[in-house]
Amino acid sequence: MLVDSHCHLDRLDLTVYEGNVSNAIAAANQAGVRNMLCVAIDLESLDAVLDIAEQHAGVHASVGVHPLEKIVDTVSIETLVDRARHPKVVAIGETGLDYHYGDNHDLQRANFVAHLKAAKQCAKPVIIHSREAREDTLELLKQEVDQQYAGVMHCFTDTWDMARRAMEMNFYISISGIVTFKNAAELRDVVKKVPLDRLLIETDSPYLAPIPHRGKSNEPKFVTHVAECVAQLKGISVDELAEVTTENYFKLFRIDPAG
Repeated sequence: MLVDSHCHLDRLDLTVYEGNVSNAIAAANQAGVRNMLCVAIDLESLDAVLDIAEQHAGVHASVGVHPLEKIVDTVSIETLVDRARHPKVVAIGETGLDYHYGDNHDLQRANFVAHLKAAKQCAKPVIIHSREAREDTLELLKQEVDQQYAGVMHCFTDTWDMARRAMEMNFYISISGIVTFKNAAELRDVVKKVPLDRLLIETDSPYLAPIPHRGKSNEPKFVTHVAECVAQLKGISVDELAEVTTENYFKLFRIDPAG
């Protein structure tokens, strides 16, 4: 059994599934992907995210505002906490810092802190997006995160040093289809070093489809390709990788495997 620890089911290209997200989820189930975390990127589409989670037993959800969403003010901690009370919500995020685009760094940092404070109040892990903002990300985590619940560095593409420092704060490292790309040699070296009990795998679908689907719309069933690549790098079977990453997923997000 595999888990897609980070996907955006509300944003999938459903053309081949007759416009029905349930069909895409069924296709993932048939590929052995039994559990998925549908991650929110704004509050406007949150109801759609929660609706998908409510209708599918193996789908859970998060509450958060992506750092690149067009926001003009700091996200309300109270709103995040209130929406996170939904029984299918297991995390806050995705949140973090992305300095690759735009220059609203102060607002990004303020929103990041708001998410971290909300996660602390909710006693839930945080889903971290960090791009070209390594030191600021780590510093704010050090200041604000509740290490008992910590969270996950999603779609990790940074250095071993960042991975190590994040894991010292009890974070997991989640690997996406980028690991299959030809230009991802440094990331593959990082994957070899990350302990199995700190690893997660994801698609980040509909983005970043892995080889052999690169350039196409991504979907949860393609996490099988991520699993195959990571298992090869770790020198273990896909079945063993599936078992340990599924166990990590249930542990981090405090999900009862029995439902």
